[in-house]
Amino acid sequence: MSQADRIPLYLVDAFAERAFAGNPAAVCVLPAWPPESLLLAIAAELNLSETAFVVGSKGTYEIRWFTPTREVDLIGHATLAAAHVVLGEVEPGLGEVRFRSGAETIAVTRDGENLAMDFPALRSSPARNPAPVGRALGIKPSAVLAAKHYMALYETADQVRALKPDMAALVALDLPAVMVTAPSDETGIDFVSRFFAPANGVPEDPVSGVAHLALVPYWSERLGKKRLVGRQLSQRGGIVIGLDRGARVTLMGRTVLLFAGAIHPEGVHLAG
Repeated sequence: MSQADRIPLYLVDAFAERAFAGNPAAVCVLPAWPPESLLLAIAAELNLSETAFVVGSKGTYEIRWFTPTREVDLIGHATLAAAHVVLGEVEPGLGEVRFRSGAETIAVTRDGENLAMDFPALRSSPARNPAPVGRALGIKPSAVLAAKHYMALYETADQVRALKPDMAALVALDLPAVMVTAPSDETGIDFVSRFFAPANGVPEDPVSGVAHLALVPYWSERLGKKRLVGRQLSQRGGIVIGLDRGARVTLMGRTVLLFAGAIHPEGVHLAG
């Protein structure tokens, strides 16, 4: 097999304070878009919560995100991982990379030890039918909000830690995922959260950037501050720094590159 047949592959821990923490994402750098079936097959084989595929050069790339079962939109941690790969491995020395997804452009810049991403904010409002959400989570929340996903509010971080949701019941909800959140019990952390998306093939996402597009505006208004620090209480755990900018949200986090190699798709060509 020639070198041209190989797909560069990277594994990056995003929103991670150290290796083997945060949310692992695979990043594949492609010369052109292959058939969607190949992208899905690669994502299913890697079996991470998300794999990001990028095509481009000179600081501008198209980006697509896949879970092990489907293509999804607007994924935060895999975008952070893709930015690490472009800025650190593919085009080292660049200060900014811009990812295009449909009509949206996501700019990612260096900010000290962090990478900073610019996203549209997701502002939540009270859910019309909160009861099924509470039943699926197993512990009744104090309130349930909704935007792109449900947001269940709890009084304490211990309640969030204790949740053992009914995944089948979560899949049956009319929105694809549920984030749960509460005030932090840790100095220097404003709020905690967890994120469940079994309908997308991800029972619990270790650290969700998209969830923080709703969490940051909510906690900004509730706490009366623009810059917030959130900890996601998954088994791996991770830190997300957020800045509420009105219609936009800046998400910041650290990344750790764990693996750089290549996929050898025997008998499969990148050209459609």
